[in-house]
Amino acid sequence: MGPLYWLIVGLVAGWLAGKVMKGPDHGVLVDICSAWSAPVVGGWIFALLGIWPEGGIVSSIVVAFVGAVFLIWLSRVLKKTRLV
Repeated sequence: MGPLYWLIVGLVAGWLAGKVMKGPDHGVLVDICSAWSAPVVGGWIFALLGIWPEGGIVSSIVVAFVGAVFLIWLSRVLKKTRLV
């Protein structure tokens, strides 16, 4: 998949994760950075669990959504511990 595809998938997943996790909006730059990292983190989580989703836009969004939710959760934990 091309970089533009992953950017779009990551942005959609990040937007969905933001709605589910209900928190402050961090801005466009953070959204774009998380759009690139969320699919990678989601793929890593799914690989650790031994889950290999089939290809396609829906499964890509699901994987990226899981990665985005994890990144949002991790950033909140780090903020509470004052490491960030």
